[in-house]
Amino acid sequence: MLLTAQWIELLSEYHKKDLNNAFGSVLILGGGVAGVIAARTLHERGHDDFIIIDARPELGGRLQNRQFGRADNTRSVELGPNWVQGTQTGNGPVNPILTLTKKHKVKTQFNDLFGSLSFFDFTGPSNFSDVFNEADDGFSDLIAGAGARLQKRAIDTTARTGYSLVGSKPKSHQAQTSEYYLWDWEYAQTPEQSSWIAASENNNFTFDPDQGFSGDNLLAIDQRGFKTFIQAEGAEFLKPSQVLLNSTVKSVSYSTSGVTVTLTNGKNLTADYALCTFSVGVLQNDDVVFHPSLPDWKQEAIQSMVMATYTKIFLQFPHKFWFDTEMGLYADKERGRYPVWQSLDHKHFLPDSGIIFVTVTGDYSQRIESLPDSQVKAEVLSVLALMFPNVSIPQPTDFFFPRWHTDPLFRGSYSNWPASFATAHQSNLRATVSDRLWFAGEATSFKYYGFLHGAYFEGMNVTNLLIDCIEAGGCSGLGHVENVPQ
Repeated sequence: MLLTAQWIELLSEYHKKDLNNAFGSVLILGGGVAGVIAARTLHERGHDDFIIIDARPELGGRLQNRQFGRADNTRSVELGPNWVQGTQTGNGPVNPILTLTKKHKVKTQFNDLFGSLSFFDFTGPSNFSDVFNEADDGFSDLIAGAGARLQKRAIDTTARTGYSLVGSKPKSHQAQTSEYYLWDWEYAQTPEQSSWIAASENNNFTFDPDQGFSGDNLLAIDQRGFKTFIQAEGAEFLKPSQVLLNSTVKSVSYSTSGVTVTLTNGKNLTADYALCTFSVGVLQNDDVVFHPSLPDWKQEAIQSMVMATYTKIFLQFPHKFWFDTEMGLYADKERGRYPVWQSLDHKHFLPDSGIIFVTVTGDYSQRIESLPDSQVKAEVLSVLALMFPNVSIPQPTDFFFPRWHTDPLFRGSYSNWPASFATAHQSNLRATVSDRLWFAGEATSFKYYGFLHGAYFEGMNVTNLLIDCIEAGGCSGLGHVENVPQ
């Protein structure tokens, strides 16, 4: 097997050649987890006439890392997905992302999100663990309440309604921040913006050992980047002729006889089928134009889902002055204002790195993306000053945060299911258009939307159905619901 770096170099050299009028039976649009697993599925079933097209210079999609820190103390930090979420309980089902990280020896470390947590508010250290535990009980009641609602076949509603119905009505800044840690930090949106039933099921299918994998989270700390697990997997079977990098899709023309993809550089690629793995955010913002326009039922499904944003803000300091736990929770008067802190300068992660990061989500992420870095840095430092009133906070030696919401290749971090999103919408999001245009990604997963393993399973499962169609000499693909019922 070629080493990943060698493989990428070989691909780069290959694609200096003219690929105008390249042909393949399947064009895979997007080289993230769904796209690479789709390619692997085609390969395993003997269909190697495919090309992955990706706008970035490497495979991995939202799996992106960056060298961060001063010149004499840099470390690789993860800008996008950072955890294997849900692993395995006993001999139960195993998360396929865990399988791949083990296979390719990607270094991960158990992240103790609840047992290694310090508490702060605008007065400094403030132990509100009792309030946090009450919020945790409320979250458990919320999940159980959704299950009871499913059994009664009751209609869905927002998680905020669910919280209220189970008696969890946080009023203090500490209670609201505790709720944030348990809800927003996972779904990247507020309870008001999220489905009660879908989110609860989504939680259970991953974290409940009886229905999913486990409650554990493994933090990726491999200095090659978390992306290594999918790049190394691709390197085992992909040929240079099967991957087209640095190639942005401009438009997709489709009919019942085939698909033509036009790149921004003017090149056209034609195939019998296309598998679209773009994020739902890209589809919502018309960053890729479809000819003809996607049918109304497909557009309604796309626009009804939400592409949420999850932003990690990294700081490196000359020395560590913060908590010794893995996590820190800051309760501001404003809900969602720089609440969740994680120390990478920890014996389990990246010791002596001087790195800490804080996470914001949803509307607050969109807010800071519109601000200059200098203002965001000043705000973050002001919060640290409140958390540590007796410490002279030094200037950071490095500062960075990604802007996922405004990135035209993604338009956000991952999908979230709103209360108005019906199961028929989910079917339509996944459904085939004109027999030839197929869709897969974390957003099309009923069980695992928002998760890397959702992208994995959709890349595999949808592609297996596509291959069945190819081998049958054609089919109508995954069906849709013309009129979504109320």
